[in-house]
Formats: sequence, structure tokens, C-alpha cells
Amino acid sequence: MPQYWLMKSEPEEASIDDLARAPGQKLPWTGVRNYQARNFMRDAMRIGDGVLFYHSSCAEPGVAGLAEVASTAYPDETQFDPESHYHDPKSTRESPRWQHVDVKLVKKTRLLPLREMRAAPQLASMVLLKPGSRLSITPVTPAEWQAVLELLGE
Repeated sequence: MPQYWLMKSEPEEASIDDLARAPGQKLPWTGVRNYQARNFMRDAMRIGDGVLFYHSSCAEPGVAGLAEVASTAYPDETQFDPESHYHDPKSTRESPRWQHVDVKLVKKTRLLPLREMRAAPQLASMVLLKPGSRLSITPVTPAEWQAVLELLGE
């Protein structure tokens, strides 16, 4: 049975349009430097899991499209690159700290703004909407997934 996830990306780093233009409409989800989010990718995500592609840290945050997990977790190359903002000098190729998955576009949708999500009673328990929630990757229940699809008109 598939699982569902909300994955945040700043549009300047990787937007839904970048995903749509990428070869095979697939991108590596690089730059995650939170152990819990990394563990979701490494230990829980499976190929085919659903993804709510969420634009964050922008003028209007919200769900911008649907994607799916397209690979198992593998080492994030940005941790080894001294020129990368995500470089981790303590990480080695023999013992990498940071993993990531690839995501593949399913569909660009209308933007479902955060304010609209907050107003939906069926999303009241969604991790994203809880006070203090800052994780870039969070699980989404099947009921929440369905509620978001309905709000999007899917």
C-alpha cells in the first residue's frame, strides 16, 4: 500500500516547473540536512509513494503539484561538494550522512495555498499545519491525501 508525503521546496531551489522541465520529469531531492527528514527518505519512502510538492519560503506557500517517489534512497552528492551550500565536511563517501530520493512529476496542479489548507477542517491534524512544524518532509495520511486531492479538484 502506498504511503504519502509532503515535501517542501523553495521555488528558487527547485520548483514544480523545474521538475516539469527536468529530464524525464525527475529530480533528486537534494539538500535535506535534518536527520528526521533524511530518515523518512532512507527508511520509510518507497518507489511509487505519493508526494505533495509544496512550495515554501515564498510569497504564497502551498501545494503546487503531485509527484511520486521515483527511487530508493542514495547518497546526496551535494554533501561532498565544497562549493555547495549543502556541503558537509564531516561526511565521507565511505560513510555518507545524507541520503535523498528522486521525485517524478505526476501533475502540476493549481496552487493550493497554505491559507486554504488551514481553513479545511479535514486537514486540521496534518503535520504541516501544527504549530512549530518546520520539517521539510512530513508524512501525510491517506485521508489527508484524499482531502488535498478533493481541494485541488482531482
